[in-house]
Amino acid sequence: MNYDIGDKLEWTIIFILEFGKKYGLTMKQAFNYLSRFKGIDFIDSHYDYVHTQSFASMVDDLAEYCHRHGGALV
Repeated sequence: MNYDIGDKLEWTIIFILEFGKKYGLTMKQAFNYLSRFKGIDFIDSHYDYVHTQSFASMVDDLAEYCHRHGGALV
């Protein structure tokens, strides 16, 4: 399914902010972490699922996903 790029971008930015809040990271740090450990790729590939979940749930799930790809945050 095709999603509006603006909606997808807005959701992703809010997600990055929420992720950063939980782990005490700036937005740039959160983005870099999620990029390095494949979280942004996961969001992009599975947006149809992730945008229907709560931010709190997805922050926890993506932290675990990134951890499996070498990230230290859990």
